Amino acid sequence: MIKHLKLHLTGAVQGVGFRPFVYNLAKRLDLKGYVINDTHGVIIEIQGEEKNINQFLIALQTEKPPLAHIFSQEIEELPITEFQDFEIKKSKVVGKKEVFILPDISTCDECIKELTDPKNRRYRYPFINCTNCGPRFTIIEKLPYDRPNTTMKKFKMCPDCQKEYKNPKDRRFHAQPNACPVCGPHISLYTSDKKLLTEKEEALQKTIELLKKDKILAVKGIGGFHLVCDATSDKAINTLRERKKRGEKPFAVMFKNINQIKKYANITDFEEAVILSPERPIVIVKKKPNTDLSKGVAPHLDRIGVFLPYSPLHYLLLNGYGKPLVMTSANLSDEPMVKDNEEAFKNLSIFTDYILTHNRDIKIRADDSVIQIIDKKISFVRRSRGYAPLPIKLPFKLNKRVLAVGGHQKNSIAIAFEDKAFLSQHIGDLETLNACNNFEEVIYSFLELYEFEPEIVVSDLHPRYYSTKWAKTFSKEKSIPLVQLQHHYTHALSLMAENQIKKEKVFSVCWDGTGYGTDGNLWGGEFLLADYKDFERAFYFDYFHLLGGEKAVKEPRRVALSILFDIFGQDIPDVPTKEAFEKSQIELLYKAYKKGLNAPLSSSVGRLFDGVASILGLRQFLSYEGQSGMIIEGLYDWTVKEYYPFKIKNKVIIWQPIFIALLEDKSDIKTKISKFINTLAQIVISAYKQKTNGEKLGLSGGVFQNRVLTEKVIQLAEKEKIQVLVHKKVPPNDGGLSLGQVIYSLSNS
Repeated sequence: MIKHLKLHLTGAVQGVGFRPFVYNLAKRLDLKGYVINDTHGVIIEIQGEEKNINQFLIALQTEKPPLAHIFSQEIEELPITEFQDFEIKKSKVVGKKEVFILPDISTCDECIKELTDPKNRRYRYPFINCTNCGPRFTIIEKLPYDRPNTTMKKFKMCPDCQKEYKNPKDRRFHAQPNACPVCGPHISLYTSDKKLLTEKEEALQKTIELLKKDKILAVKGIGGFHLVCDATSDKAINTLRERKKRGEKPFAVMFKNINQIKKYANITDFEEAVILSPERPIVIVKKKPNTDLSKGVAPHLDRIGVFLPYSPLHYLLLNGYGKPLVMTSANLSDEPMVKDNEEAFKNLSIFTDYILTHNRDIKIRADDSVIQIIDKKISFVRRSRGYAPLPIKLPFKLNKRVLAVGGHQKNSIAIAFEDKAFLSQHIGDLETLNACNNFEEVIYSFLELYEFEPEIVVSDLHPRYYSTKWAKTFSKEKSIPLVQLQHHYTHALSLMAENQIKKEKVFSVCWDGTGYGTDGNLWGGEFLLADYKDFERAFYFDYFHLLGGEKAVKEPRRVALSILFDIFGQDIPDVPTKEAFEKSQIELLYKAYKKGLNAPLSSSVGRLFDGVASILGLRQFLSYEGQSGMIIEGLYDWTVKEYYPFKIKNKVIIWQPIFIALLEDKSDIKTKISKFINTLAQIVISAYKQKTNGEKLGLSGGVFQNRVLTEKVIQLAEKEKIQVLVHKKVPPNDGGLSLGQVIYSLSNS
């Protein structure tokens, strides 16, 4: 029996070799018809024997290309018609654009094999790619994803490349960045003052020589430039830190292969799988002691961020050099990652001795993604290259098109329609003019790519966030509603959305460094009983003063001093915090504390970590956000089971008994730290049991990037048979706020 079906597929079905796969499958099963890209996805018409059509439908799901992901499939039966053959038709560009734009994917094994084969015409070519790998998101200018709509349009394919590109049976059929040494991009090596030294293979060899001499280079990658130096050289790393004014913030390290990583780090099987995944994220793992890796890579930490080459240029560089390389985003402090050649010469010359660049333009900048494994699951620190802008499926359909602008730190934005939220790559902290310009650039690139006109815009409640101010202006200009959403409630909503919660309430513990509360104070130690309509602030940590306001965020000693004032008044005990101040400073700050001058109230658990770090003498000043928490995490001892006393009075978590007990404790620092973290975990379970009627327990906010705290809470919850929700698709930090803002609009639009 002959049948004629029309299929409409949405998802990651463009730029992944899907059409040639369909073409070859149809040919194999003797089916007639066509396949075509449109702005929604892929349309297929097939006609032939019913049994062959059934085999075709099964194979669509079981044999599809490795990067393809079918989000939805509509099937319609049509009258029998006349098809002469099966063909691939030219893309349609009419209508609303809803295609999934693929992230940039690491070089595949087949391309690496060709890259290292002296007989292959692409031998040692730094821009080798095929339909299964290579740049996507960072080179796209508009949809659909065809070569004329990418930054590859200026490179005319040679006859050999054109032949591959047009052959449905070739691995490079419609591989939009397809190129070779004859017709494609090439690398060039310059001095930092823009003098051309050499190009192509010679530039690669010269780069390797310079790295061996402890030089600092800027290297253009897929989504922007990296600053690169020898990760085993104290001299090179100290020079880089000094030039970049980087302080002690850890550097990511790229290794040539997984076996080399294992020489420097103790990794689990699951961590190995994530490191080797096509997305090639930076993965935070336990470092081995006594290797030749410079201590300057991650000072005072027991963990390092490791990753593997994800572009052919990286592969050639790492395998040519042999030793691991620091590969950190090239940018000024709090500025966006540099992506353009001229921008590199202008802004990176102060850091670098040389600049290795290439002539394939980067349209959209994308930092490397950062992941850690918590409770044997992926937990994002930063969701960017390799993952963005693939959508997050929502638990239900939105009735309006939404633009969500995120928060202030670790910003990401999102657009959403129907049951899909498209989160942007990591944008970063909106602290500088260039960072704010980049924030706007990302928003408008998303609106342009998808021809998206929002019907509602959602922002944070904080009146001084740049994202909030921008949203207010945009709302007025476009005459669309603006919704402003409390920061920690947004964390809860983000967690609920990605865990497919539909109607029930969730007891969400939302802990972070700071967020604007509905009472005007700085929240950060919140227990919210939340659904999609509203939330109840069930519990919160007792307020304490941040002495000096913003200064306290970077000086743990100020948080600790406020805590000590609260317990002891002016007669504080002799602890490292006291030694970190002059006597006159303490007297002055006590007056400010008593009068509440430049000393806003905070309930932040993130700041309590800072207070502990100061009192125990671990850190009085922070070199980067979250440093004290990361140091404390590394000192945790799983054999310690005790915890400090605490009180919950009405809705308030009384923290004073915790600090009194910590100050009186004669144990070593590791034991004190372990008891402190155990106490926080016990507080979560105790508060949950006092308030809930069996709701799920959610953990969100930047504090739950602390692996040992999160795993300790989960461990205690399992004993009580409490179901715990954690983030697996977006970061628990502010990088996930835009997802929460998107979902809230449903019930408030």
